[in-house]
Order: sequence, then C-alpha cells, then structure tokens
Amino acid sequence: MRPIVTEKAVRLIEAENTLVFEDDKRKSKTEIKKELEELLKIKIVKINSLVKHNKKYVYVKLDKKTPAIDIATKLGLM
Repeated sequence: MRPIVTEKAVRLIEAENTLVFEDDKRKSKTEIKKELEELLKIKIVKINSLVKHNKKYVYVKLDKKTPAIDIATKLGLM
C-alpha cells in the first residue's frame, strides 16, 4: 500500500479529511480498513475504492477527531 500525492489527493486531505492510497486490487475493503487502523492507529469512517488501469485506489475518510493533514505529515506527504 502506498499513499498517493497529487493535487486532487491534497485537496481531499484538506477539504474532506480523506487520504488516498494505491493498493493491491485483490484486497477487500475490510482487510484494507483493518490494516490501516492497526498500522496508523486511526479511526476510519468510510472507505471507497476505484479500480482503474489494473490498480486499486482507496479513498479513506477519517474520523473528525483524526485530522488527515496530521497523518499525511506523519507519512511525509506534506
């Protein structure tokens, strides 16, 4: 799993408290949610996924108590 840093991804971080990742397309949403919650110690509200060009993009909406900008900074995205 790797984080995505594009203009759209940064806008989502700032406006909607959402992080974007690229992941293996065979993983389910529940597996991704469990992995991220354990790895980053965050609370996830909702996960959306998009399969495009044989890649899976995962949009992870975080709880209001956990700012996405803080997690992005921790990951070195910002």
